[in-house]
Amino acid sequence: MKKILLVILGLVLLVVAIIYISVGSKPDVIQTDIIIGAENIDSIDFENIDSVTVAATTMYQGDLVKEVMQGEQYREVWATPVKVPVVFLDRILGGLTVIKEGGGKQTRSLRLKNNSGTVYTLRSVAKDPDPLIPEFAKILGIENIIIDGVSAQHPYGAMIAAKLAEAINIQHPHPTLVFVPKQDRLEKYNNEYGNKLYWLEYETEGEKNWSNLENIVELVDTEDLQEEKVKLKEKLKIDYRALVRNRLFDIVIGDWDRHAKQWGWFLQKNDEMFTAIPLASDRDNAFFTIDGILPNIISSKNIQPRLRPFENEVDYMPGLVYPFDIYFLKEVPKNIFVEEAQYIKTHLTNDAIDAAFMAWPQEIYQLHGEKIKKILMNRRDDIEAYAIEFFEVLQSKDYLTEPLKGSDDSDIPAELHKCFECL
Repeated sequence: MKKILLVILGLVLLVVAIIYISVGSKPDVIQTDIIIGAENIDSIDFENIDSVTVAATTMYQGDLVKEVMQGEQYREVWATPVKVPVVFLDRILGGLTVIKEGGGKQTRSLRLKNNSGTVYTLRSVAKDPDPLIPEFAKILGIENIIIDGVSAQHPYGAMIAAKLAEAINIQHPHPTLVFVPKQDRLEKYNNEYGNKLYWLEYETEGEKNWSNLENIVELVDTEDLQEEKVKLKEKLKIDYRALVRNRLFDIVIGDWDRHAKQWGWFLQKNDEMFTAIPLASDRDNAFFTIDGILPNIISSKNIQPRLRPFENEVDYMPGLVYPFDIYFLKEVPKNIFVEEAQYIKTHLTNDAIDAAFMAWPQEIYQLHGEKIKKILMNRRDDIEAYAIEFFEVLQSKDYLTEPLKGSDDSDIPAELHKCFECL
């Protein structure tokens, strides 16, 4: 009997040893996410954590006086923690390596490339508005008002904008929300860029075609496109329908900040002809909201006509027409604006809008989701009227006499600034 007990005990110990060795040989991946904040973020080893719960920033939280004077905006959204995956650059998308730092004013960014040559960008969710603060604001000690203005941006608007874009068949950079801990792959940018929340998305420039489009030879920015037009002349055309659809979509989602530097272009070659297909980037101002005494004064059409709020109705169309539009769209006939508006109205259905908002975490959706959806639907319903109004404002504008914002005019003759078709 004693021998049998010893045999059984031996077998039990053997099984325990096998389990111990088996478990000990595998990485200890924590499947439940970690809640992080300023008090613990620098002390956490993210190596074996697959997700974290983190807020974009709490810097916009304020008291009742601030909300009355400077607006409620999206303060609560910025401060609400959301669950996101933890990303190590050497473990995703075939391994990513930092190429260079981006040059945005508010948004910090890094350009990345994988082994197959596809280029990506990390764009910070939290903003750094310091470069936008004018000297007079510093002298008067009102920097806080300028910085606080970022609370009018929805930190997760880009996620919904991408889903809505898919419903109307326009290209977008496929933003994914990720947390990037400090790591060796960030190299010299580790301390500055590590332990932060980012959009990981495709870059709008590069030689590698990541889209579903065929015969793409390159992705270029607007400045390079102008230079290509000078070289290729009549062999290069713009996909005007796609660009009009994009600009009308901007109106639907309330993205008022659409200057030249926020566009990339797919160069598509068919035989000896090239077509430039637009790619909108930087959706930081989708669903831009304005309330409070000071923001409403600043956003007056007589002070900041471009700063248009995301409301049921577009209150001042001239503020939404950019030099970019004059340069590329002034020669486009009215019927294309109307037809593209009809396409949006037909394809951006209530079901498509509902489906898009499923991308948001529930804790974000419950704050403003229903209100934003209703405004979207109202703007979509009126998009034909807005398209005609946009066209009429465009026709009332003179041709350009200066380079587009964000373009270097050194390689483009001054007389060729007035419009793309005039090159």
